[in-house]
Amino acid sequence: MDFEPWWLIIFPVLFALGWLAARFDFRQLLSESKNLPNSYFKGLNFLLNEQPDRAIDAFVEVAKLDPETTELHFALGSLFRRRGEIERAIRVHQSLLARADLPQSDKDAAQYELAQDFFKAGLLDRAEEAFKAVLDTRFSLDAARALIRIYESEHDWPKAIAAVHYLRTLVDEPVPQLVHYQCEEAETALKRREPNLEKAQKALEAAEQASEELGEERGSVASRARIGMLQGHLAQAKGDLQAQRRYLLEAMSIAPEYAGLVAARFMQCCTQLGVAAEGLSQLKAHYELHPSLDVFIVVFKELREQQGHIRAWAFSRSALREQPLLLGLDRMLEAELKHADHTLRVPDYESIPPGAAAAEVVAGADLSLLYKVVHKHAQRLDRYSCDVCGFEAQHYYWQCPGCNSWESYAPKRLEEMR
Repeated sequence: MDFEPWWLIIFPVLFALGWLAARFDFRQLLSESKNLPNSYFKGLNFLLNEQPDRAIDAFVEVAKLDPETTELHFALGSLFRRRGEIERAIRVHQSLLARADLPQSDKDAAQYELAQDFFKAGLLDRAEEAFKAVLDTRFSLDAARALIRIYESEHDWPKAIAAVHYLRTLVDEPVPQLVHYQCEEAETALKRREPNLEKAQKALEAAEQASEELGEERGSVASRARIGMLQGHLAQAKGDLQAQRRYLLEAMSIAPEYAGLVAARFMQCCTQLGVAAEGLSQLKAHYELHPSLDVFIVVFKELREQQGHIRAWAFSRSALREQPLLLGLDRMLEAELKHADHTLRVPDYESIPPGAAAAEVVAGADLSLLYKVVHKHAQRLDRYSCDVCGFEAQHYYWQCPGCNSWESYAPKRLEEMR
């Protein structure tokens, strides 16, 4: 390759152009920095020295001196909200919305931030309106999800269902809790003083469809079992006891660990149908495969009613030996005390069947006193516990009242989980 003499001219020219460009940028930087208030640099210094409170005060001063600093307003609003100073965050975002010269994109962002402020403050009605205002903007997806959370916390199931359907128009993602929303709607219709059976039927049909759309991989066993439980409740309201029994058996088969939630109702249904002995046999067989406190209690009471206390106590001895539960003993004593004779009386030892030897332990004992002692210690164990937040409750909840998580409760008391 031949060397051209004019190349010697190019290198000085390029060097001179680079020097001029750098000098121009440096002068522009100096000019811009001179226009910034001293409070801005003080705020940066406080941040670097890990003094966030003083940094915020400095940045607030900057915002007052220069209202055009939009990004700084957004940053301050977010800082206030994270620190729990919701009123200050609301004022910052409202002041942004009040500016007539604010671009539409920044107005949408300010509206969305304001909606988050209201939600964090617990002002759900104002948060709802604020999120609705940005449904047609780039924040539509996040706003739709926030509206679902709002309606869920308010237990406004029809609106929650509508919000889920709107979300599905924006993005194709599964919403497993939709099944529970529809189950809640059905349960509400059934619990009315005058049950709305048609509304409950439609809600359960929608729940079944939503469960089928999720499929077995994304759907939950518990939600499918819940649909069966509610179908049994609906059949009972219609007076169709055969259908009720079939639905409850199906629910216990789908989710055996949830059988305790329907065991008592199942036995009541079987009794009304005149097949109490068969129902007891089915529950007892279920307990042997999937032992749980609630099923144990129902089986013990039914054995007590159908076959006498000797058979009942024989069953309880065997069951408690396999799974020792103070709550089980507590419920057994409670069942015995409902009879007129508060002292368990047993035949002579020679007439006691070998399997009923547990009766010897309580023969002649004062069951009332024994029950008081046991019940006092059993009460603290008679709780369900949320696996997510640890919230404890005496009743079973499909949705945790503490953290609003779905299916976060195991259908077992604290003692069973130890």
